Amino acid sequence: MAEKRDYYEVLGLKKGASDEEIKKAFRKMAMKYHPDRNPDDKEAEEKFKEANEAYSVLSDPDKKSKYDRFGHAGVDPNAGFGGFGGGAGGFGGFEDIFDMFGGFGGFGGFGGGTRKNPNQPKKGRDLQKAITITFEEAAFGVKKDIEISKFVKCSTCNGEGAKPGTSKKTCPTCGGSGQVVETKRTAFGAFQNVTTCHHCGGTGTIIEEPCPDCKGTGRVRKTVKLSIDIPAGVDNESVIPIRGQGEPGTNGGPAGDLYIVISVKPHKLFERRGNDLYIEMPITFEQAALGAEIVVPTLEEKVSYKIPAGTQPGTVFRLKNKGIKYIRREAKGDLYVKVNLEIPTKLNGKQKKAISRMAEAVTEECYQKKNSFAEKLKEIFK
Repeated sequence: MAEKRDYYEVLGLKKGASDEEIKKAFRKMAMKYHPDRNPDDKEAEEKFKEANEAYSVLSDPDKKSKYDRFGHAGVDPNAGFGGFGGGAGGFGGFEDIFDMFGGFGGFGGFGGGTRKNPNQPKKGRDLQKAITITFEEAAFGVKKDIEISKFVKCSTCNGEGAKPGTSKKTCPTCGGSGQVVETKRTAFGAFQNVTTCHHCGGTGTIIEEPCPDCKGTGRVRKTVKLSIDIPAGVDNESVIPIRGQGEPGTNGGPAGDLYIVISVKPHKLFERRGNDLYIEMPITFEQAALGAEIVVPTLEEKVSYKIPAGTQPGTVFRLKNKGIKYIRREAKGDLYVKVNLEIPTKLNGKQKKAISRMAEAVTEECYQKKNSFAEKLKEIFK
């Protein structure tokens, strides 16, 4: 299967293009490759489908935002971000063309078209919820209870909008089509103009007795409590999709999705880079010079690590598999320990004398870097 082209590239645009630029570019592509203008041209048909798919994403603020952040995965239903909802014929969002051009007539006289069905099922709005978790919760996973205010289906009328015991009725003005056709006769012939029915607002139905709770909308706002599982290994800006927890769809369409955006608090000791952890530890002159067994903290436990004699300040040691777990994998990152030499302060007289005696015992030959530096100075200033 061929890899999808970038949607901006399909429309001949650069990322960050304005809504007007996107609409203008799509209009140009649609006019050029529309099947009515290119009968029996498979290549034109494919380009028309590709342009329409790109426009269906980039013209929708929510989908465009997800695409800009995550690419095709952000709008691919199989990737966990909720897709653009292509139709059975592969023309995802095909009805947008009719909205833009006012039916096929807007293409300059192509006949046989119809405007989109106002009563077709429509997916509910996707929602987003940001939550903050601790460093440890991100590392090991956690179950969180959250609250979100959203529209839900009205339980009184079961989302129908009509008062219990009553039902919607077909709009007498448009006959249920949601549209009215006005015919104007001029010297050049008869012209038809299709507009949204003003009586029913394009729904094709009217509610004579609205539900008292939702006032005929079929939905009410409510604070909903949810329990969500956050997997081990998430990081800042990780996104967890919760299917069907967005707002309810219309005309029997599916509910939207809820996207949980993760923010992780920093740790007092550890710094995270991907799935690896980094920590800086102070050691004494004696430990660095003679070598020592030091106790290194990890996220799960304390472990012993032997540093060799002659360890230099800034040396980094790696402890394998002591980092963060990969999401949905058993493997872990590593822990990197950087040792820093701490110079003692606030010495008393006895301690100063002890250090002086040590300095007399440790001769210049023990300091290789110092000697090398001295040799270079001699070469420069001889």
